[in-house]
Amino acid sequence: FLMATTDPQVLALAAQITESREQDIPLLLLKLKGILRNPSLGCEESNKIKQDMYDYGLTQYCLLVLKRDHSQLHGAWATAAQLAEILSHCCVGLEVKEDPEEFYKKFLPSAIDSLLVLGKRLQARFIRAIKDKEKQDFLHWFQIVTDAICWLFGGHIQLAACVLQNDRFLQLLITDDVETAIIMMSVLQNILKINSSVLLQVEEETLHSVLDELVYKLSSTTNPAVGSAATKLLLLVAKFCKQLVQLFTARYKGLKGLLSKQWTGKGFDKEVNQLLDLMYLEQSSGKGEMQKQHQAACIIQAAWRGFQTRKRLKKLPQAVITLQRGFRAKREQELQHLMKQKEDEALKLQMQLQRQRAMRLFHERQLALLEVVHASQVNKYMQEMEEKSALTIQRFWRGHRARRIFHQQKQSLKEYKAAIIIQRAACKFLEKRRRPQCPWKEPKGLTDEQRLALQQKVDDYIKLHPASQMSEETSKELHMQAQAKLAQFLLRSRLDQRAAQRREALLAQVNTDVELLMNAPGLAETTEKDLGAFMSRSIPVATKARQTHNTMVKYTRWPWWKKLGDEFMEDDVIADDAINTELETLFIGGRK
Repeated sequence: FLMATTDPQVLALAAQITESREQDIPLLLLKLKGILRNPSLGCEESNKIKQDMYDYGLTQYCLLVLKRDHSQLHGAWATAAQLAEILSHCCVGLEVKEDPEEFYKKFLPSAIDSLLVLGKRLQARFIRAIKDKEKQDFLHWFQIVTDAICWLFGGHIQLAACVLQNDRFLQLLITDDVETAIIMMSVLQNILKINSSVLLQVEEETLHSVLDELVYKLSSTTNPAVGSAATKLLLLVAKFCKQLVQLFTARYKGLKGLLSKQWTGKGFDKEVNQLLDLMYLEQSSGKGEMQKQHQAACIIQAAWRGFQTRKRLKKLPQAVITLQRGFRAKREQELQHLMKQKEDEALKLQMQLQRQRAMRLFHERQLALLEVVHASQVNKYMQEMEEKSALTIQRFWRGHRARRIFHQQKQSLKEYKAAIIIQRAACKFLEKRRRPQCPWKEPKGLTDEQRLALQQKVDDYIKLHPASQMSEETSKELHMQAQAKLAQFLLRSRLDQRAAQRREALLAQVNTDVELLMNAPGLAETTEKDLGAFMSRSIPVATKARQTHNTMVKYTRWPWWKKLGDEFMEDDVIADDAINTELETLFIGGRK
């Protein structure tokens, strides 16, 4: 029944979003703007479409997209601003009958918070922007988001207090930028026009912060637009909330003098005079010097509070970044420490296993030799092995000790050479200072007679040795001959290279065939498997590769005393005499 009464456009869009990828959903949600602005829709039909959008989760999708990183969306901030406008239009005029508490107490406050976060980010990027085009774009998107906020709390009056009590609204209002400050003061003016008693519903600290910021803007700026907006807001507060006029006169005792001296004759004298009249009605007739001092102190306190608030807001992102950087560095250090411990434990375990394996192989080899060697030769053989092992150990120990002594003497030798260089430089400097300084003598210039004689010699040499000149036709002919000889040389070198490659390939093939024929069995012992080795070119290569692999495996299984000399070699280097014989006849791809 629900699908039968649902708008087909909404139903098609919901199905398309369900089947689309996550990064394509924001662009699809922009189609809601065209559905909502259809001129053929009436009021009831528009509300019905909004209800369908909410039932199918399209409105919730808009809110979820706004909570993501807006710079990663298709269209970036322009898409985010349009989604904010669509979200506000979808919520205004919508009456949820099923679970209204979820919509009014959770969904709408969450939407207000997301819009304020988006506005704060747009304001920050507008202030940091350098190019005029970027500033205009960010200001336009900021205006769209603030209009969406006004439209949303205009349709749901209870959200006015929610907007005013939100910390991000105060952060948006506390700014030195003229354009965004005027826009935020217009938002506050709309809040007061929609719900005039909202200032009495919020906390006293929030009320004082808002009024302090308005008074600070009057005292710290000379811009007529900012002053006019702040004055109109204070006048609107005084008209709607009569009990707050007493707060003006008691908390901001220098406000009347500020309005009369600084903002009279700026183009909005009517609002200034009305605000002064309201404040004078609440003020008692006699005031002395103490009251004037109190007024000055209130203005100073308001300016100081505004300065402190701005200072804290500016330091907050840097403090968060510093905390995150320290946490990541500590976590990375702990991970590196754990990885190092694991590597050390694995290395110790591997070395222990290698020692056990080497000892086991050594004992097995000793037992095998005892079985092969005659009993009378065992003691002699063991003595020879012990002498060889002792010589090997002594040789490596002497090398290690010599290298250690050299490294210890290397630093002293370096210091000795540095001292010699410094002493040589100092001796040269002292010797230079002891020499008597001779006055500078300018070189003698040529006389006119010498200059004329030298010029005459140059002219005579030029006449005797005239420069050779070449015509353009001769130059072109010489260039063509050089090009022809170069082409002949390149062609001949390419042919020679191909012939050399063919000779190398034939030589490798001949060597492989000779090796196969030398290792081939007799005709009486030949089988079909041996015949396949001569008919296939890949089988000989695979056979030699297998033999080489077996040789390398045997090398790795040698006893530890045979590989004592390899501990100062690279891991991938194996003695040439161990596998040289096996690699001499291995040819891969016709190459040696």
